[in-house]
Amino acid sequence: MHRRLHGRGALFDADPAGLAPRLVGLRPHQHRTHPYEHEHEPPLVVFTGGRGLGKSAVLRELRDAYQGHTPVALIDCEDGEFAAPPAQRPSEAWSPVAQALLVVAEQLAEPVTGAGRLQFPRLVPGLVAVAAGGWEHADSDRIRREVERILLLNEGGTWLSGFAGRWAGRVAANVAAAASGTGPLLSAAIEATLESVSDSFVHRRHQRAATWYRDYPNAGGHARRGLILLSGHFRAGGTSRQHAERYLVRALLADLTDAYAGMLPRMRRLGRPLVLLDNTQTAPGPGLIDAVLRDRADGFTDRVAFVGALRGTETPLLRNAVRRDLPEVARRSDWAPDPAAPSSRALLVSLPPLGPDDTLHIVGAACAEVPVPPQLPHATHRLTGGNPLGIALLARAAAQHLPEVESLGRLLTAEVRPAADRDGRPAYRELLARLVPADRLEELTVLATAHDHDSACALAEALLPDDFGPADVRALQARLVREGLPAVPGQFVGDPFVRTLLLLRLHHLDADHGRWRRAHETLIAHYAPPDDGDDGTPPGGGDTEARARYRLHHELALGAPDAAVAHLRDTFPVLDTRTWLRTLCFVASAPYFHAHDAEGHDFAGHADRRASIALGRDDAGHAVPDGVDAALHLRVRRLLHAVWQLADPLVLPDPKVCDRLRFELEQLSNLRPAGNALLWRASREWPEDALAGRPPAVPDDDGQDGEA
Repeated sequence: MHRRLHGRGALFDADPAGLAPRLVGLRPHQHRTHPYEHEHEPPLVVFTGGRGLGKSAVLRELRDAYQGHTPVALIDCEDGEFAAPPAQRPSEAWSPVAQALLVVAEQLAEPVTGAGRLQFPRLVPGLVAVAAGGWEHADSDRIRREVERILLLNEGGTWLSGFAGRWAGRVAANVAAAASGTGPLLSAAIEATLESVSDSFVHRRHQRAATWYRDYPNAGGHARRGLILLSGHFRAGGTSRQHAERYLVRALLADLTDAYAGMLPRMRRLGRPLVLLDNTQTAPGPGLIDAVLRDRADGFTDRVAFVGALRGTETPLLRNAVRRDLPEVARRSDWAPDPAAPSSRALLVSLPPLGPDDTLHIVGAACAEVPVPPQLPHATHRLTGGNPLGIALLARAAAQHLPEVESLGRLLTAEVRPAADRDGRPAYRELLARLVPADRLEELTVLATAHDHDSACALAEALLPDDFGPADVRALQARLVREGLPAVPGQFVGDPFVRTLLLLRLHHLDADHGRWRRAHETLIAHYAPPDDGDDGTPPGGGDTEARARYRLHHELALGAPDAAVAHLRDTFPVLDTRTWLRTLCFVASAPYFHAHDAEGHDFAGHADRRASIALGRDDAGHAVPDGVDAALHLRVRRLLHAVWQLADPLVLPDPKVCDRLRFELEQLSNLRPAGNALLWRASREWPEDALAGRPPAVPDDDGQDGEA
């Protein structure tokens, strides 16, 4: 049954046709042809992006859309079956690429509408030759099992299928007997395999295919010698193995091309075979992609539509690939390879985040039986940044916990069951398990509070093991960028959604939030004002104002707003308005995961004192410092708490606080003639942004504010 993926119409649309029907030659979920965009050579398409953007979901949807209509195979290169050889199989006779070819061929062999099973008479002898390289000390049962699995790739799927299965069993027994004899093991196994293919019931075209290895380099026109050489190159490892693997990939593609040759096959088999490779950054992905691209560059044509998924956006293997955003390929890809660059035969397509409307529909579908607060979808989109995984899981959490829980912060800490057959756990933990590298979760949980390399090193020294030093910090930051997280100045973890989840985990590591406090206290000390006689350069570089922003941000995260209020009050008359507003926004972006009492300490209730302070309800009980403008002090205090709450991605915006924010900025604009226009625009745009699920942003310079 068709399951629509939101925001991916550029790929799956049927009329006008998206990328998939133009690539495969069939309409999704239909056995109806569609003209190819690239009839003679399709691009090898690779979807790129960070974790959670739906690359795997796109591949699964492609499989579902074409399975049964054209041969389809889907493998995840991170699956354990490609990580290491099975028990008793020596590593010199196994590789991720060879295993992937076997699994892909098994899936492609399944019958489709109007046509029977595909057969692989070229690939079968090659895979047997590779496996035979590890049979020297194997028992006959193991040899028989391995051979029979490979030989079943040549089962025809007709009325002879039962006979074919029995035939494969007999041939496997013959190969095992030959391999267990007194002669050369490898040669005997290959000879028995070649005889089984050429002397069996297989079609004459397949008999000719059995001689394909005569053309292996230095085979001298002898298929048996070619297979022995291939097996030797495979066992040698290194570039020799890569050469053998490339020939095996070519054998698979030649078998597929042969299956579509002739008038009758072209009438019965519509479209192109489809091979889907998830997580191609992991072996066997690079080996398969490199072999296909190099062969196509060398003139070996094939009929296969390859579609992969790559975590991140960069890989040396695809350095010269053509790059497009998904919307750009909605109607045509404008792809053309460079004859001098094999990797240009790949088309990298970046998957964008989902839009607010997509979020609205996903939340609405998940919560069809539950009343949804009208601002929840917009707030969900702001929190997730359009991350499909985050939206889907939060929508599921809302369906399970509304109306008792409406805050996104409480939804993240509530248990959610990702599927009916799985136990529940807090939503933020489920998301982190799928959005960050599992082997670096502990380090990232701490470093998410950092802003650059120096502050991250300070945190590592204070809270992480001694063996995690500056070089490890730099390597981890580079890894995040390589895996597709954005590099954002001022934040060690550039993706706001991932950073929020990590900070939430840090806050809940201890019952007393001890490591949370230590992390922020470490950074408060790191950004402390320079001592007398210092050159004035803050730790990690930057100016005094930038250092103050960071320090006040972390003080506010610990529930201590007094220093931030004083700084914003005292700098309001002297800083240019744009810088002052930027400082306000950054300081007020401090995380707020727990209610604080008047002294800044956590308490167990869920009341949010920020709204009360923003609305001026405790002005009378607040002690204004001596010698300051009381009206300005209270106004800045109310404004800071209003922005702090409205900028919080974990709460739904309060219309009353939005109105108060508008009023306070209006009043401040009257006090700064030079910055009047900028403050006035902020008073209009920030409340609108909050209600629409957007974070506040300093208005662009339009030349009307009178300040630099």
